[in-house]
Amino acid sequence: MDFNLVMLTGRLAAPPELRVFESGARLVRYLITVRADEPRRRVDVLPVTLWDPPDEDYQPQVGDRVHVMGSVQRRFWSNAEGRRSRLEVVAEQVSIRPPETMLEVTSVRPGK
Repeated sequence: MDFNLVMLTGRLAAPPELRVFESGARLVRYLITVRADEPRRRVDVLPVTLWDPPDEDYQPQVGDRVHVMGSVQRRFWSNAEGRRSRLEVVAEQVSIRPPETMLEVTSVRPGK
């Protein structure tokens, strides 16, 4: 049996990007930094997409703590340079906590 589940905890690296399509569908893209010390010290910057996010009063800020649960997906497209692809995390749930408070904002994909 195959299993595709990703759980990340990191920091918001850039302001979220909200896109609204002609169909009315919305998506928000986050860039999340995740630090690791093993097997060697590094910082990964990972793209995270959440489809149809709920309206929120809180506007996330760079540096906020972010918890993500979702799956890894590979996107393909073609452009002048040829066929391209990238991996991204498609989130089912995103929780954001401002560093200076205990306020928690949770976004859950509808129907989940």
